[in-house]
Amino acid sequence: MVDVPVQLQSVTRSYRLAQEAGAPAHVQSLEQTYPAAIDDVWDAVTSAERIPRWFLPISGDLRPGGRYQFEGQAGGEILSCDPPADGTAEFRVSWEAMGSTSWVSVRLAAEGEDATRFELEHTARTADVPAEMWETFGPGATGVGWDGGLLGLALHLGAVEGTLSPSEAEAWAGTAEGRSFYRGAADGWAVAHAAAGEDAEATQLQADATYGFYTGTGTVAEQS
Repeated sequence: MVDVPVQLQSVTRSYRLAQEAGAPAHVQSLEQTYPAAIDDVWDAVTSAERIPRWFLPISGDLRPGGRYQFEGQAGGEILSCDPPADGTAEFRVSWEAMGSTSWVSVRLAAEGEDATRFELEHTARTADVPAEMWETFGPGATGVGWDGGLLGLALHLGAVEGTLSPSEAEAWAGTAEGRSFYRGAADGWAVAHAAAGEDAEATQLQADATYGFYTGTGTVAEQS
């Protein structure tokens, strides 16, 4: 069992349009505070031994200038890496998947000795996101995937009650509990998109499509 409501409410999601190298870009951000010291959170998100415990198996040279590859997912280059110092830490990587490149930044900030605020920011040039995909799914297409990552990290660090290994995540998406998580995450991205100025009715249709994609229903299924 996973405490889905607590996890969904613990994540702050935001969306905005910005510029990346002079080109329009979609920027999605997720924030959550974890009950762990910044050094522990940093180790969890940068260690090749720990990352597979909550996300995906990873290989490569995990240092600035090196390249990484997630098994069955994206790979890229480690562009910068600043370990914890004076209560903050940050790394930035390229995120190369499906023939295009976007960028992911992870920032940590200590909130006392035993809590750390985690922020993930994903930036993609609008020209690199297929128009039909964006029109259908909006920011939830990738945002809900990152929600799953934050859930894994939350379970790993004890921020939320429950257990769910990365190998179980795909099957879990088809359970009532999993569907409630993806429903809530998709709706959360609809709210974030509407807050950025998008039509609320359109964002809800995108959330419905995103939910159907992640749960394999293709439509909005009733929650049981």
